[in-house]
Amino acid sequence: MLKLHRMLASSRSRHGLLDKAISFNKPSVTHHFSTSSHATVAGYNSNRILAPYSVYKGKAAFSLTPSLPTFTKLHSGAVVVDRRGSIMVIFMHAIGDRKYDWENRQRFALSATEVGSLLTMGPQDSCEFFHDPSIKSSNAGQVRKSLSIKPHANSNGYFMNLTVVNNLLNTKEFFSVPVTAAEFAVMKTACSFALPHIMGWDKMTHQQSTGGTVGLQSKVVGQQVFESEWDK
Repeated sequence: MLKLHRMLASSRSRHGLLDKAISFNKPSVTHHFSTSSHATVAGYNSNRILAPYSVYKGKAAFSLTPSLPTFTKLHSGAVVVDRRGSIMVIFMHAIGDRKYDWENRQRFALSATEVGSLLTMGPQDSCEFFHDPSIKSSNAGQVRKSLSIKPHANSNGYFMNLTVVNNLLNTKEFFSVPVTAAEFAVMKTACSFALPHIMGWDKMTHQQSTGGTVGLQSKVVGQQVFESEWDK
């Protein structure tokens, strides 16, 4: 009994640490269509369910979570995607033993096509993505991010590397997290499952099968959140 009590106390302690490390952005209200109403999990009602997949290593950590699209209604009555969804990758530097710097986290939002590149990677493959919020303006290149996924030398995993250059603040940040083959397999499976959801296709196909506008409501449900890669 004493052993069970210690195990439960240790589990609660670890979960408390994870809650601090994997808290998400402050919610903001959108006046577009929500894709879901109150969810019920194990008897709990909530406007939002958090279930990131996280990889913690000695120098840095990252987590993945789907960021769902938002919808808007046209004058014709059709409901269309207003803002595309993504797989949000959040990186944090280690600042101590099992402690990570959530306040200075950096995000990288993988588009559906970029997720496809990740899904098709083999043991020896690598890929790199570049993002610039001002790519088509005179401020292009002032702030840019690059995410690279490169295989280990022995082909038993990958390195997830994020570089963030901000010429406006004269800063450069680099994150590198080694990922085992098993961890990468989980990432690929989770991203494959989430792909139709970040595209909004799950709503479209469900509507076709039921003949209704499933899960789309014309009012704000709680606080609908849309995370941006460029938010802090």
